[in-house]
Amino acid sequence: MYSFYKINFLSRQAFLPLMPNDIFQKDTKAVAKELLGMSLVHETKEGKTVGKIVETEAYLQRDPGSHSHKGMTPRNAQMFGKAGTAYVYFIYGMYHCFNIVTNKEGIGEAVLIRALQPVNGIELMKKRRKTDDIRNLCSGPGKLVIAMGITKHHNGADLLTGTIRLLPRKKNKKIDIVTCTRVGISIGKELPYRFYIKNNPFISKP
Repeated sequence: MYSFYKINFLSRQAFLPLMPNDIFQKDTKAVAKELLGMSLVHETKEGKTVGKIVETEAYLQRDPGSHSHKGMTPRNAQMFGKAGTAYVYFIYGMYHCFNIVTNKEGIGEAVLIRALQPVNGIELMKKRRKTDDIRNLCSGPGKLVIAMGITKHHNGADLLTGTIRLLPRKKNKKIDIVTCTRVGISIGKELPYRFYIKNNPFISKP
């Protein structure tokens, strides 16, 4: 159970969950499942956008498909940082991807957020993505970063207290989770580290 407290945030009242940081210091695959149904919120000068997490992928340190597989580098250093912070990286020379750092500090593991179901700030998302197709706003890691206004400057952001934050799913809200192999990678693609909410129309690929 989570308790709530009120703060003054960006000149208006907002409610943040008092979520302990240790919920991210668990087995990364378990965290990837727990994140499903939670909400990702981003407050900006343009407005607030909110999306429900509907698809994730786990990346472990000994995982050949993970950035951390061969050790720490300047690019992946944040992946070895504090659990519950953001790891944002650039890919294909075009897109950024948003991840949540997991496990203990010094262990390079994270959960990639692959898809969101738009909940709030949808018109702002459409403007940023230049599309009116609501199912296409956040149905992929590159898409959701644009829709949510996330940039490389959010690398290392605290996701419990910052402008980008996580809210828990409703109490007793049960979801059916599908476990399958990851997509968009060539190495380690056979590992069953991808998770999504069954029958959700906003995932990247069924």
